[in-house]
Amino acid sequence: MTPIRVLLVDDHTLFRAGIRVLLQDQVDIEVVAETGDPLAALQLIETHRPDVVLMDISMPGLSGLEATVQVVHAFPHVRVIILSMYPDEEYVSHALHAGAAGYLLKEAAVAELGIAVRAAARGETYLSPQVSTQVVIEYKQRARSIKRLTPRQREILRLIAKGYSSTQIAEALFLSVKTVESHRTELMKRLAIHDIAGLVRYAIRVGLVTPDE
Repeated sequence: MTPIRVLLVDDHTLFRAGIRVLLQDQVDIEVVAETGDPLAALQLIETHRPDVVLMDISMPGLSGLEATVQVVHAFPHVRVIILSMYPDEEYVSHALHAGAAGYLLKEAAVAELGIAVRAAARGETYLSPQVSTQVVIEYKQRARSIKRLTPRQREILRLIAKGYSSTQIAEALFLSVKTVESHRTELMKRLAIHDIAGLVRYAIRVGLVTPDE
């Protein structure tokens, strides 16, 4: 049986060494290369042709998410698993949006590492159990909060998140500026959000807009 070829990308040398040792005990998994520099990952993929890349989410210079976007674009067949300390749904969402095939917490059980790599290699998406639970909880909370908004409020929120001014929203929806500002005030009140940046983050989380819109 051909082993699953893995590339490690993490700027912490000791952590990387620990992951390598753990994977070496798996007869069906082979670590073919490693680096602490996400910018070097593309060249290493070109050279070593891994099936799966284990990518730290936070590294100096290029972030793991930015590197994932580049990897997935340049090598669509390569599966990227994000390694992270953050179980928050927002981080998971950004990772999946970047094209990651998995999200593995660094505090995960040893056995989970092999399970995640094998799942990704099979073309599946793997999320740590703690992450899966948190995603479900936050999804339900998000669904409840968005239901509190009227269709008009959702549309105004979407345009706010896309960077429209009150005047531009008024023109687009054939409303007065005063009406738009009234809706914006009510949005903040209903969502307990107190600034435009918060509204933008909320709109991204609930899927009204994507981060690159």
